[in-house]
Amino acid sequence: MATFVDHVRADGVVVRWESRRHRKHLTEASSAGSTWWAPKVRGWWIAVLFAAGSLLFALGALPWYVEAAGIYLDNVTFFAGSLFFTSAAFLTYREAVDAAPARLNPSRRRFFVWQPRRIDWWATAVQLVGTVYFNVSTASATMTNLSADAAHRHVWRPDALGSICFLVASGLAWFEVCHGWFAWRPRSWSWWTTLANLVGSIAFGVSAVAAYIDPVTGTLRNAQRANLGTLVGAVCFFIGAVLLLPERTADAEHP
Repeated sequence: MATFVDHVRADGVVVRWESRRHRKHLTEASSAGSTWWAPKVRGWWIAVLFAAGSLLFALGALPWYVEAAGIYLDNVTFFAGSLFFTSAAFLTYREAVDAAPARLNPSRRRFFVWQPRRIDWWATAVQLVGTVYFNVSTASATMTNLSADAAHRHVWRPDALGSICFLVASGLAWFEVCHGWFAWRPRSWSWWTTLANLVGSIAFGVSAVAAYIDPVTGTLRNAQRANLGTLVGAVCFFIGAVLLLPERTADAEHP
């Protein structure tokens, strides 16, 4: 799975093709509009939808909000946030599919595609699956009178699987940007974006472990740590979403 390819032009100049930059700047329209306002551009909507979902998750994790709104409305807030995540993840997946070579995606309109040799396809597909798990988990949490076993199977388990998917997807996106498991590229918007998302995914993973629901007693392992992990993760995802905006309009990436 190539993350970059160096081409030597006829004049001897080496030009680097990078998978993420190619995807994010597929057409001239991808960078159209201003950095902060471009509602006709898919990349702008990806950033806005991820940011909205992150804000709702952060809000739902705040103790004072739970006390003011109640447990049911708090769970509804998380569910609404998960829908924003899924919408953004779907657009991100479509962005990756559309960036594929014509021989892999001749119609440019297919949804269920199989492109296992592309790291961006894996990253976006796994992320999309993770958001669907969060949909299931947060929707189940809005139901009342769940048994301990049902809460374990329908609330905690999909939450844990969604967190794993986010961690895998963020790791792949980080590898794609760094062209390896580590690189120091502080002048690159994509580097900061994927770093924020990776840290956020780790925080979500910590939250999922702390949110373990005992299938017999229905007790939560550590509610405070679960909320803190969710809050930290949501803030990191919000930062990553906002950074997508200047990345979209950047003329060039710095090495």
